[in-house]
Amino acid sequence: MTLENAWKNTGTLRMKKTIKFVFLICSVVLAGLCAAQTSGTPVKKHLLFIGEEKGYRHEAVSHAMATVERLGKESGLWDTTLRTDTEVLTKKKLEYNAKNLNDFDAVLFYTGGDLEMDAQQKADFISFVHDDGKGFIGVHSAAITFTDWPAYGDMIGGYYDEHPWLTFDAPIIVEDPGFPGMKQFLQSFVLRDEIYQLTNYSREKVRVLMRLDVSKLDMKNKNVHRKDGDFAVTFAKMYGKGRVYYTTLGHVEANWDKPEFQQMMTEAIQWAMGLGNPDLTSRPLPSN
Repeated sequence: MTLENAWKNTGTLRMKKTIKFVFLICSVVLAGLCAAQTSGTPVKKHLLFIGEEKGYRHEAVSHAMATVERLGKESGLWDTTLRTDTEVLTKKKLEYNAKNLNDFDAVLFYTGGDLEMDAQQKADFISFVHDDGKGFIGVHSAAITFTDWPAYGDMIGGYYDEHPWLTFDAPIIVEDPGFPGMKQFLQSFVLRDEIYQLTNYSREKVRVLMRLDVSKLDMKNKNVHRKDGDFAVTFAKMYGKGRVYYTTLGHVEANWDKPEFQQMMTEAIQWAMGLGNPDLTSRPLPSN
């Protein structure tokens, strides 16, 4: 073997060793990244909170928005984008790199009335939940939003039909203490809030988590329209591939400061974003 060939063979050998070393380093780095992703540390989600009302203005909306944003930061589970308009409720690209629905894992409505959304925005929003498998959380007056839009009513699970007892000491029964955000409540408790009576609602299509204790209600109130005694307070459901959560609670601003209420909202948002798989089977109204 000539000296020249010896140098060539030595260079080739060094090159092969270098390539193997680089490959080994890359493998170690990738393995570390994969381990970090599967170590149990959740990937932070993104929540869009829409706080816009056309018609009656709820005083609690601003405080609710601030509270949900804080809960996301403190838990480290989600970042919150707060909006009082509906521009972001679209899948089309917006100017100046503004966010759209594609940037979020769930949308929360504390809204009221007919918000300003064109036909394409409405189609995009329904698709976001139904087809993309994202989450929707409706709070209180979300059930008096888009009352002339059947697809929205089908998604949320019911519409406002009076609040017969106005703001009162509501006797609440927890139907499903095993659902996220329910275990911290007593099986029956009293909370001062404004409870909506719902129309276009059927418990056959939802999993009721809380209901009013009808035995403690004034059923002779002239605004009571439901004769079946089924006054759902909070429920969850699937809508296509997406998850939907609604609670009529939240009218009273002070309730947003209660630890048990904050835990309910935190775990509701988590669930809507795809964390956890509790039973969503509908159940008949209990006899007592």
